Amino acid sequence: MQTAKEIMTTPVVMIPASATVADAMKVMTEKRLRGLMVEPAGPGDSYGIVTNSDIVYKVAAAGKNPETMKIGEVMTKPCIEVDPDMTVQEVCQIFARNHLHRAPVIKGELLGVITVVDILRETMWWQG
Repeated sequence: MQTAKEIMTTPVVMIPASATVADAMKVMTEKRLRGLMVEPAGPGDSYGIVTNSDIVYKVAAAGKNPETMKIGEVMTKPCIEVDPDMTVQEVCQIFARNHLHRAPVIKGELLGVITVVDILRETMWWQG
């Protein structure tokens, strides 16, 4: 059975919590991503994550200005982490239980990000 580390996406695109939502939108558009990892504020701090859904629900729907709103105001932190040695089935179970579409792969350090697209693209479970 494949593991998270075998199908995760690298390198990871990061953004600081102090960046504006507009900055994140620009990066996500340029790199064709649906989410970005948010850098820890310092040693011992956890990673955050900001997604296109966060931006739609917490910024656009709320009528907030993406030019002035900071990523730290809309991100999820701490985020649910995946161990690189977890099987893809275990990752799918975590995603299903927590309604996730992506999660950082961490073992002491950030190694990658795993998404539902990675799982669908790489496992091809439906082809038997």
